[in-house]
Amino acid sequence: MESMMPAPLDEEPDQAQSALLELQSENQALRARLDSLLELAHRNQNIMARHQSFDLKIIGANSFRELITNIFSALAVTSELDVVSLVLFDKLGDLQQMLSDLKIDLNEFPHLIFLRHEVELSQPETALRKPQLGLYQSLAYSSYFSSFNKKPASIAIIPMRRQGRLIGCLNLGSFKADRFQPNMATDFIERLGSIIAICLENVINNERLTYIGLTDPLTNVSNRRYVEQRMLEEIARARRQRYSIACMYLDIDFFKQINDRYGHQGGDDVLKEVAKRIKDELRLSDTLGRFGGEEFVVVLVNTNLHDAIQVAERIRKSIAGNEFVLSESGTCQATISIGLTTIDENSNYDDASSIARDLVLRADRALYQAKNGGRNQVRCF
Repeated sequence: MESMMPAPLDEEPDQAQSALLELQSENQALRARLDSLLELAHRNQNIMARHQSFDLKIIGANSFRELITNIFSALAVTSELDVVSLVLFDKLGDLQQMLSDLKIDLNEFPHLIFLRHEVELSQPETALRKPQLGLYQSLAYSSYFSSFNKKPASIAIIPMRRQGRLIGCLNLGSFKADRFQPNMATDFIERLGSIIAICLENVINNERLTYIGLTDPLTNVSNRRYVEQRMLEEIARARRQRYSIACMYLDIDFFKQINDRYGHQGGDDVLKEVAKRIKDELRLSDTLGRFGGEEFVVVLVNTNLHDAIQVAERIRKSIAGNEFVLSESGTCQATISIGLTTIDENSNYDDASSIARDLVLRADRALYQAKNGGRNQVRCF
């Protein structure tokens, strides 16, 4: 009968060694998992910190330009996006006109898209009730990313609503096809859209208040206070950049006779149309304001005397050459007299307030010469 022999003693260390190696391997796997989780936690913490910083930036924005700049620059970095665009609905075009009057050049923001109505997005209104995530499709989403030559692979379209009204869409894009997927949770981007919508409403309201305070309510051009403020700014800028500026003083000829003949409504119609015709001959960088009554002042930046005379003549001809349609009493004719003066880089060295007063005074004297010379003409001083 075969006796039961104990296992060799050297097998026990082998089993122990195997268990130890298995434990070490398990421990290394756990350590790798912990390191991965720790790295993810750090990444999420950094992402959260970046988004908090972004939120503070846009909430603290005091102007339309500052807010839009932060949306296009900071958001792309914060969220690691390849493209960001913004659609705003401006049904009457009054928002764009106001921003233009406030000297905000919308050409600075090629990815800011103004549309009159939702139908221009080539999508049913029901599609804009909640965020849309997924692959980019040209037929559905080209309007959102029309300003980009290279289109994204995946997109997130975030409707922005205020008080139940759709004011626009924030549009995010990535060149990675798996960045935005239809089954992703949308809580975070909906919150982002809500914050930006509130901030937009806030800065637009602030700009409207500024616009109202600096705008003549009848003609919708700048008022005297704004022109005087801009003139000081332009004198300082012209001094730094060493260029000339011109100042025009304009006065509608025989305006009292227009009021007497066609009534105050007729006079108001002429004032509004004169302001429009003057503005049509100016650049965005120029400033037009009503100084009171039938008088207007224009500041032309980076303009010498020769070019200023050409602008003044265009204005004069546009007013004298076309009848004015009145809202209550047919049509009438009107002309304008213009006084003009300039200051160049060699004489722009005195106190800015003194220079501004002198420019207006010299332009007014030139206007007086135009009036005495027979009206409907441009004179220089």
